[in-house]
Amino acid sequence: MIYTVTLNPSLDYIVKLNQVELGSLNRSSAESKFPGGKGINVSQVLKRVGVNSRALGFIGGFTGAYIEDFLKKNGIETDFVYVNEDTRINVKIKAEEETELNAKGPAILESDFTALKEKIQNLTENDILVLAGSIPTSMPRNTYEELAKICLERKVKWIVDAEEELLKSILMYKPFLIKPNHHELGDFFNVKIESGEQAIPYAQKLVAMGAKNVIVSLADKGAIFVNKDTTLKSNTPTGELKSSVGAGDSMVAGFIAKYELSGDYEEAFRYSVASGSATAFSLGLCTKDKVEEVLTQVKIEKVKGEQL
Repeated sequence: MIYTVTLNPSLDYIVKLNQVELGSLNRSSAESKFPGGKGINVSQVLKRVGVNSRALGFIGGFTGAYIEDFLKKNGIETDFVYVNEDTRINVKIKAEEETELNAKGPAILESDFTALKEKIQNLTENDILVLAGSIPTSMPRNTYEELAKICLERKVKWIVDAEEELLKSILMYKPFLIKPNHHELGDFFNVKIESGEQAIPYAQKLVAMGAKNVIVSLADKGAIFVNKDTTLKSNTPTGELKSSVGAGDSMVAGFIAKYELSGDYEEAFRYSVASGSATAFSLGLCTKDKVEEVLTQVKIEKVKGEQL
């Protein structure tokens, strides 16, 4: 089973206006609301491409109930820990310029975290766990480290998509996959990375530090995949860029989905690139049809050279 963890999910309330006048009454032309959070995005994309998962994390109040109901109606299993305060609402104002108002989220008690850890302690070596997104301010900074330690002890394949600071503390726990973009990879090693050729040696360093597989997204310059046995490079599919929101989460979901079915790293990487691009070419997260359409453009080549 695949499990996703979103520690600080949100109800994203999207408001469209022609323009915003500060200090005045503004009337929207359209509104919509969706569950937000990187782990939740991964679960949604997995479902859309035909792979089941179970969403974990913390929810509370009427906003948490909305998120859980939304996911269940879309066929996604949930096993959240219920907290005392309401799940946060993030407001996205789409006008001439886009403005975001992100709330800090509910307080997570030590007992809440213990309940989540107990759920993860029941996972086995046949499971995959995805840790994605930020850590609530009410939780300890070593939260991911504690969860990673459980996964290592339980022999669970675990995947992390998190900021540089969090990555540094958890590589020793041997994540199955990490997916920095080229900016994040550069920040990690305090260098500037602008191409796949520049990214490869640093991705290999991440493998040497503990990561079993590394995908680095390079925006319009494609992506690379590195593990101890192989290095792969992808081209960039062509299409109209509509939004980059959720593209990284879609890459993670695409990789897991294909790897679960085939056990083949090259095919998983290819599907990962197609999934991320399909979301970038869509308003919202990708659909299976869009992924399959983009997949025909994805070309993978093996990079020759010294491996770890």
